[in-house]
Amino acid sequence: MAGSRLLLYGTVGCTLCETAREIALAEAGRAGFEIEDVDIADDDDLLDRYGTLIPVVRRMDRSVELVWPFDHHALRMLLQDD
Repeated sequence: MAGSRLLLYGTVGCTLCETAREIALAEAGRAGFEIEDVDIADDDDLLDRYGTLIPVVRRMDRSVELVWPFDHHALRMLLQDD
């Protein structure tokens, strides 16, 4: 779905976040999604919500989230149009 956006919640120095970003870049590119990185350390509310869950991918057009651990297949399923 062209023009759709994913948010990738994470923080600097998070190796799992780096792995999740690689997966997200590969799958989002195939599905026509743009990725926006969001550092939860910059926002107390996000830190409270996602601090123990990151990395998290949020599909903005449907307000659904995928919490780590996830792989290419799981992200592909999130990005599919029903």
